[in-house]
Amino acid sequence: MAHEAFDVGGMTCAACQAHVEKAVSKLPGVTNVAVNLLSGSMTVDFDENALTDDDICTAVDRAGYSAAPVAEAAGPDSAAAAGTSPARAARLESPTKKLEATARAMKTRLVVSLAFWIPLFYIGMGHMLDWPVPAVFTDPAHGMTLALTELVLTIPIVFMNRSYFENGFRSLAHGGPTMDTLIAIGAAASIAWSIYAMFLMADQLAAGTSAGLHAAHATAMDNLYFESAGTILSLVTVGKYLETRSKSKTGGAIEKLIDLAPKTATIVDEEGGEATVAVEEIQLGQTILVRPGEAVPVDGVVLEGSSAVDESALTGESIPVEKAPGDTVNAATINRTGSFTFRATRVGADTALARIIRLVEDANATKAPIARLADKVAGVFVPVVLGIAAITFVAWLALTGNPNEALTSAVAVVVISCPCALGLATPLAIMVGTGKGAEMGVLFKSAEALETLQKVDTVVLDKTGTITKGAPAVTDILPAERPDGTPAMSEKALMKLAAALEKKSEHPLAEAIMARADEMGIVARTVEDFTALPGRGVTAREGASTIAAGNAALMAELGIEVPAEQLEQFARAGKTPLFFARNGRLAGTIAVADEVKPTSAAAIRALEGLGIKTVMLTGDNALTAGAIARSVGVLDVVADVMPADKERHVRALQDEGRSVAMVGDGINDSPALARADVGLAIGTGADIAKEGADVVLMRSDLMDVARAIELSRAVIRNIKQDLFWALFYNACGIPLAAGVFFPLLGWQLSPMFGAAAMSLSSLCVCANALRLRGFKPSATDRIAPIAKH
Repeated sequence: MAHEAFDVGGMTCAACQAHVEKAVSKLPGVTNVAVNLLSGSMTVDFDENALTDDDICTAVDRAGYSAAPVAEAAGPDSAAAAGTSPARAARLESPTKKLEATARAMKTRLVVSLAFWIPLFYIGMGHMLDWPVPAVFTDPAHGMTLALTELVLTIPIVFMNRSYFENGFRSLAHGGPTMDTLIAIGAAASIAWSIYAMFLMADQLAAGTSAGLHAAHATAMDNLYFESAGTILSLVTVGKYLETRSKSKTGGAIEKLIDLAPKTATIVDEEGGEATVAVEEIQLGQTILVRPGEAVPVDGVVLEGSSAVDESALTGESIPVEKAPGDTVNAATINRTGSFTFRATRVGADTALARIIRLVEDANATKAPIARLADKVAGVFVPVVLGIAAITFVAWLALTGNPNEALTSAVAVVVISCPCALGLATPLAIMVGTGKGAEMGVLFKSAEALETLQKVDTVVLDKTGTITKGAPAVTDILPAERPDGTPAMSEKALMKLAAALEKKSEHPLAEAIMARADEMGIVARTVEDFTALPGRGVTAREGASTIAAGNAALMAELGIEVPAEQLEQFARAGKTPLFFARNGRLAGTIAVADEVKPTSAAAIRALEGLGIKTVMLTGDNALTAGAIARSVGVLDVVADVMPADKERHVRALQDEGRSVAMVGDGINDSPALARADVGLAIGTGADIAKEGADVVLMRSDLMDVARAIELSRAVIRNIKQDLFWALFYNACGIPLAAGVFFPLLGWQLSPMFGAAAMSLSSLCVCANALRLRGFKPSATDRIAPIAKH
């Protein structure tokens, strides 16, 4: 099964989107089609043995649009094979450049249209509004002058906006009428009726009588609709321009990410020489120098030097992270203090920045389930509107016998209808929401994940690496006591003894002790006769002294008594005690534990505040698991669970009718992440492609789970507001334009006001979606926005 992306041209409204989807979905072998009106893109899942890319493009062409496959970003291997650098093959490009170019072109159309529309509207409507219109346009003797002047002013407006007619009538010819069809029919009907009126006037003037003169003037006053056609086209273009400008702002977060990527880098050769090259020319393994204030150009590992690096662009974390030799650095992060060199390990499409942008773009290309209602409505919207317009014309003509009244109402129905609002509601909010998520360090892999997350009522949490830091650390240093109750040695002396013993050990707990010793500035002494005793501890000789470190079992073997109260105390706290002895006497105890992350307890409270139940799922024993759960406030704990059984426990919660989100590290939790309604992988900024997860949390901060849920709820709430507005607007606007309220209230809508209302409808949807750019989760202590440096 192949999954391909295509650029689609010619789409202007939700009806266009529906027609393209319908045309491609009919092809044999196609299993899924998602067309994005906002980005002009389409993704197709199909059987490559039954179809080719050309077949899909041909189907789109036959529907009246254009399509072309999107070239996949090449990885290092494919780029090398093609003789180009991988970075050049995957140059970062702005996802909204096309929209910005469209807005510029629309601005030119708008300026020219308004330049001709203003005088057209003035002379066409001035007599009705008591404006001081020149007598030549109001004198009955110059009715044809008025008509010809309006025609001359209308022609440039029609020419500048000819795309409405080209696209509209082409789609009508293909059996798939669109928004442009409505505009084209409305404007064309007004122009055609006006030209007919001009012929009628010529006939009346040909009579050469005073009655004929006044009849021609009356015809000009009542039957010329050139200003209506010009107003429809101009106001729709105003709306389209503002709409396009709004849409171009929806990708703001991604734009900022792309802007953060430096354009050049300083390469250091083997002789120590420096050269400035374009980022696209950087090759794997090259050494790169980064000075204070500069952005890191690609991903890599620090070789020499140290610095504090601002990683807020990728993780949302505002506090700079200290970097030393051996640490990883990522593209688009900012070097704040010292200079350092690093070796390039990921370039081009493989950098964390490029992968983040690709994930956001992929999410934007997918379709949320909530969009299906809009798709169904949009698929039949325009034909239904045309049917209503035809019925309106016939009804008004039959009831009044006045073709002017009938035409006015029919054209008003056509131009007030707005399927665009329906088509824009979901993709606009999804684009802004996923961009905002990326800004916060929360990456949604699909629009479906973004929607599903807001329904979650239960969050299942892995313990190690999720609630806790995932690495043991020293928590207690307790020297043994003499009979009089005084310490047998100082804490530092005990740590010196521990460092000497654990220096040669490869046990994870030994790593924790050596890390604490480094923090205390302790240099481990050399020991002799070092012996590791699996499952118990280690022994060695230091000078004339015999020393040992291990658990209670080892101490018992050595005949050394350990305090029973310490064992019980540490067990209740979920800590692992290591006992140290010298010459057969207890020297002290050092407790090691996987520490709880600083924000875990606050995150649990935040989730509870959102009405979400939390469950901790861990392979640890019940005593340790219970201690950790109590410390962070989790009430439901399932302990002694093997990794393979976590999926079963998630399924059991789903069987109870719960909507479950699983939070884990994305490795041994993969089955559970895949089983959950939404899987959230919590990890570091460099490792964003977590398998099995629907959402990737760039930071190892459990608070981001609450933030992600709040963002999801805000986005879906925004989409529902837009869909409600779009449906409510059309449900009220179309009957109003058709004259349903005329018998009771005397309301009859002018086509010009209909065009203005239609433009305002789309603009309201855009403005509402853009409000998400200011989203701030309440369950947060610190979110750093992406900013240019």
